[in-house]
Amino acid sequence: MQFRSEKLSNGLEVIAEVNPEAFSLSLGYFVKTGARDETPEMAGVSHFLEHMMFKGTARRTAEDVNQELDDLGSQSNAYTSEEQTVYYMSVLPEFQHAALDLLSDMMRPALRDEDFQTERQVILEEIAMYDDQPPYGAMERAAEAYFRDHPLGRRVLGTRETVSELDPEAMRAYHQARYAPDNLTLVAAGAVDFEQLLKSAEAMTAQWKPSQATRQLVVPTYCNDSVAMVHPPATQQYTLQYSPGPSYCDDARYVARILGTILGDDSGSRLFWELVDTGMAETAATFTQEFQECGLFCTFLACAPEQNEENWNIIQEILSQGKEVPITALELELAKNKICSGMILGSERPSNRLFSIGNAWTIRRKYETIQDASEHYRQVTLESVQSAFEALASRTSVTVSVGPES
Repeated sequence: MQFRSEKLSNGLEVIAEVNPEAFSLSLGYFVKTGARDETPEMAGVSHFLEHMMFKGTARRTAEDVNQELDDLGSQSNAYTSEEQTVYYMSVLPEFQHAALDLLSDMMRPALRDEDFQTERQVILEEIAMYDDQPPYGAMERAAEAYFRDHPLGRRVLGTRETVSELDPEAMRAYHQARYAPDNLTLVAAGAVDFEQLLKSAEAMTAQWKPSQATRQLVVPTYCNDSVAMVHPPATQQYTLQYSPGPSYCDDARYVARILGTILGDDSGSRLFWELVDTGMAETAATFTQEFQECGLFCTFLACAPEQNEENWNIIQEILSQGKEVPITALELELAKNKICSGMILGSERPSNRLFSIGNAWTIRRKYETIQDASEHYRQVTLESVQSAFEALASRTSVTVSVGPES
């Protein structure tokens, strides 16, 4: 296993974890742009643009793009989040050049007016469909209440209003600024020919112009709040709570992840045994979400409406029992084993390593082996987890509940 990194003359960074023993490779473009980089008026443009990247280029029609993806036998996809947009493929080593050519060409889409108008309707239908699926917008509403005017409170899909009013020229300008080579990272993992990857990337991106795109990082101010939403078609009550947590750049995230596993993992956790295994709730979970300058400790409950109040009180009681029912050494060891085992097993797929090394490098400017990552968890102490547990009793939080009745 070898880590390689180079920066091309136009500012594009190329990084790879080369594994000669792998039988496949994954590669992708990590674009440092997401919902947080949009203006309020252009909310949803990053996700909209992700769709447009598959609608053809100067060299390829949309049909050509889809046909080549099939011809390469690839596993491919893309996603947009609050902080990044990623386009990726997994292929056999002999298709490395062809896959990179397709992905690089897609980074310079045609952005035709007719495609824009067609895809706008697709996005609006996606927003409507998402609003009709559990938990019926609770996550977006919780983020808005929690982050308020902070950029992380913007909806990744945007709103019906912002998507309806988005202008093609505004999208083209956004693409030019945010998809510049100095705001992209080409990431690869697996059976990678790195020298050939560099040579190909240099040729394919030679005409790309840097833009010096920036991102403002501001730690949000927190408040206590609660929001009740009514969705008559719902058959269950969904409750989501956001509290402050460590950022992706804070080593305390390992402690928070372990605590979330002990308290609310989907099997073997305290909430699981108390509420899910007993049949009182369909889901009772705690988990973390991390961003560049801040993070979230999240609690989620899904159950029958008539059981919601009792179940939520039980959850709050469990999360406030730091001093009365401390974390045990056995719980800590089991959580570490569960996290590290899952991480190690998942690392056998180059696509999983692609995301691990891509996220770490683009956000923290750091490369970590799977052994490095495992060691971070192994070094977490019982005292640090216990301290984080006790701190939950006095946490600031925003709670959103949605169900069939008020």
